[in-house]
Amino acid sequence: MDPGAANFGRSHGLYAEVLMKRTYRVVVAKPGLDGHDRGAKVIARTLRDAGFEVVYTGLHQTPEQIVQAVIQEDADALGLSLLSGAHLVLVPRVLDLLAAQGREDVLLVVGGIIPDADIAPLVALGVARVFTPGASLAEIGSWLESALDAREYQH
Repeated sequence: MDPGAANFGRSHGLYAEVLMKRTYRVVVAKPGLDGHDRGAKVIARTLRDAGFEVVYTGLHQTPEQIVQAVIQEDADALGLSLLSGAHLVLVPRVLDLLAAQGREDVLLVVGGIIPDADIAPLVALGVARVFTPGASLAEIGSWLESALDAREYQH
């Protein structure tokens, strides 16, 4: 496990309600046919231990199922874990479905095997951040907390 993850969980977990503006709800999803979800489970557990409410949708979710989960859970953020190479098809579909449901406010984060050349197009579509292999769990968690807190302070 990432050494920073242990420190992130310890430093935020017990006092997350003091550090975060509020407890944020995050849906973590595995869209498409990719069957490898260890990373998504590690992210979900790390965020949970840091004080986030986390819903993991499981493998092989359609964009429609993912957006339905976001709506049902009234999520603040959505993390998509993609290893299959289908990110330029699946991410725009998820964004379109979120917009159709009036949920453009959901912070969309993408992680996984994403070629460098595809990061800028994903951000241009509306992805808040793309995390690729090598990103630490602490970096992911602290960035998400900061990004969601910044949105809260704007409202």
